[in-house]
Order: sequence, then structure tokens, then C-alpha cells
Amino acid sequence: MTKSTEILLKVDLDNENIPGEIFWKTTANPEQEWTKAKAFLLSIFEAQTMDTLKLDVWTRDFQMNEMDRFMYHTLKALCETYIKATNNQDLANQFMSFVTYFGEKTEIIPAAAKN
Repeated sequence: MTKSTEILLKVDLDNENIPGEIFWKTTANPEQEWTKAKAFLLSIFEAQTMDTLKLDVWTRDFQMNEMDRFMYHTLKALCETYIKATNNQDLANQFMSFVTYFGEKTEIIPAAAKN
């Protein structure tokens, strides 16, 4: 391997160990400053155990409507990743139907007109 980069996450905790602020940056862009975030989801598929390590972090001031929006965009991105990786169009379409349903129910996207 000739090149590597790091993605750095910094979580500032309050007195109760609850995230107060979250920041991230990458070493791929040395000029990049720490960028503020309100939440992150991290899933790592471990090669040896074939299991997934999952870490979900959000700040105390992360509002429910922000979580709805975050989940909608995350689910949509997962669907796009799934179709790119597997080319399983049938299952991806079913997945996307749920993503659309979720987006409509949370009012992230307008509900489709019913005939």
C-alpha cells in the first residue's frame, strides 16, 4: 500500500459523559479544520469474526426532527450502497420503498399522491 489516510472523530463529553459536541476531519486534506457535527453512525465489518461493530453517537441537543432527517438520508445512502455492491435490484427496490415510506411518515419528503 502506498498511501493511507485517517478519518478523525472527536467527541467532547459533559459531566455525565453525554456528548456535548462532535467534530471530525480527515488527514487527506491537511488544511481542513475540525468540522462540527451533531451525530454519527459508525459500522465496521470485522474480517475475522464476520460481525459488525456499531457505534452510534449524538449530542444532547440533537432534535428529533434532525434524527428523522439523519435516518432518512442514512437509509437512502445504505440502499444506494447496497445496489452498487450487490446489483440486487429487486431487494434494493423493496428497501427503497421502505426508505420512501419512512421519509413520508417523518415528513422529510412529501407524501406521494394516492389515486
